[in-house]
Amino acid sequence: MYEVLIIGCGNIAGGFDADRPADGLPLTHAGAFEQDPAFRVTACVDPDPARLGVFQTRWQIEDAADSVAALGAVRGRFAVVSICSPTTFHAGHIEAALALQPRLIFCEKPVAPTAAETRALADRCAAAGVILVVNYTRRWDADVIRLAEDLRTGIWGEVRSATGIYTKGIVHNGGHMIDLLHLLLGDLSLVSAGVPRTDFWDDDPTVPALLTSVGGVPVTLATGDAGDYALFELTLVTERGTITMLDGGRRWAVRRAGDSDVFAGYRSLGDSDVRDGRYDGAMRDAVSNIAAVLENGAPPASHVGNALSAQILCETIRNAARAATVS
Repeated sequence: MYEVLIIGCGNIAGGFDADRPADGLPLTHAGAFEQDPAFRVTACVDPDPARLGVFQTRWQIEDAADSVAALGAVRGRFAVVSICSPTTFHAGHIEAALALQPRLIFCEKPVAPTAAETRALADRCAAAGVILVVNYTRRWDADVIRLAEDLRTGIWGEVRSATGIYTKGIVHNGGHMIDLLHLLLGDLSLVSAGVPRTDFWDDDPTVPALLTSVGGVPVTLATGDAGDYALFELTLVTERGTITMLDGGRRWAVRRAGDSDVFAGYRSLGDSDVRDGRYDGAMRDAVSNIAAVLENGAPPASHVGNALSAQILCETIRNAARAATVS
């Protein structure tokens, strides 16, 4: 059984699973590690004593401290260190984790506030021989994995266009969208960036943009406002129909093309076939993948390489929007 240390005891660490039924799918690090027999969370760290105490009690964790140094753990004790703290603390927490010599670090995204810092941390982990897995959850979503394979094998024919809608920052939530598009369509490049909107993060506006894939697929990045409601949806228009991710992947809608039963000689889209998605199983599958990485040397489905590629493009979009606003 691999021991796990969790740094940061907020919602993604375990809070979203605080009231989850015992047989429910886990949405957090602690919840997913608890359900996987390969792991046991044996320590947690958070500077807030009240939050730390609630977390330790909820997940029945042996050791807790307000810092990694105060934990006093011996090197090599933890196979995995999960970093669930706010982004500004990631660099310090990754350095502290490396001092404990884990085999793998499972870090929330973005890895660091800037791509340059992310690259430096990636180099530090590589030099220490520590695998850096980054939580772009949709890379473990079974529906997304299947869609990526279907697109590669040509089941949907040519992809004609893609439209993604997101809120809450181009680097933070927009990074999820860019990483998802990279997985489905390949590398993207910026055509133009629109007017930025500060809807959650003061230093990370939500930015609309036009992009193109390496294969020439036009991509529209549209925005909402996080103050209204959360929004993360993607529609692909293909040769043989449309595929839409709804509610971040918790539902999907498909419309297939066929001969029109009204206008002879025309083809049209059929009714929307809406079904439940499997996004809620992504954290469970992420931890299962991490077990395979440790046990069998399997490749991590989401790592610092794809995370850095997404962050570089997100920063390019943000910088272009700011430059256009100033001019």
